Amino acid sequence: MNQDQCRTLFERLRAANPSPTTELRYGSAFELLIAVILSAQATDKSVNQATERLFMLANTPAAILALGEEGLKAQIRTIGLFNSKAKHIRATCRQLIEQHGGEVPRERAALEALPGVGRKTANVILNTAFGEPTIAVDTHIFRVANRTGLAPGKTPLVVEQQLLQVVPSAFLRQAHHWLILHGRYVCKARTPDCAHCLIADLCAYQQKPCDVQPRP
Repeated sequence: MNQDQCRTLFERLRAANPSPTTELRYGSAFELLIAVILSAQATDKSVNQATERLFMLANTPAAILALGEEGLKAQIRTIGLFNSKAKHIRATCRQLIEQHGGEVPRERAALEALPGVGRKTANVILNTAFGEPTIAVDTHIFRVANRTGLAPGKTPLVVEQQLLQVVPSAFLRQAHHWLILHGRYVCKARTPDCAHCLIADLCAYQQKPCDVQPRP
């Protein structure tokens, strides 16, 4: 995909959704951090259902630690891998209190040092909570970037690095959300909805229907 096509792609996504954001519900950087940790191998819908209950009881590191491990598990047991996630969350809460005054750090190295937080999670926090122009490559973005030819790569890190190079600066802050939503609802894994895709004529996907026509 060349530069002009790349710009056109994001212009169309922006026109359709000028203010994209995460579908996880949160009221603070800490709540977002917990929600993203819980979202690994889980749907945003299931995470929102669990955090709605959890955050009413505890939405600070100290409050979550006060629940105890079993108390935390009771609030998140509807989410896959809840046992390991509860341990990571509690360890993260302790580290936030001991090393960061109970606040979520906005430096990548400090975020990635938190238990249960990797590069993808750190990118989500930096982008969504702190407005940094980062791109968290999840399965949706990885698929869209490769399928469309926007930023092909064999690993999430390569795709992330490619996207940071090719996405025009005007779109970089929100590109993460546009690409996730496009992958979640249109460019789906098994049955991409090419007939209703805003960018089908720009896309390199060879199995799309032959009647897809260039947009004016």
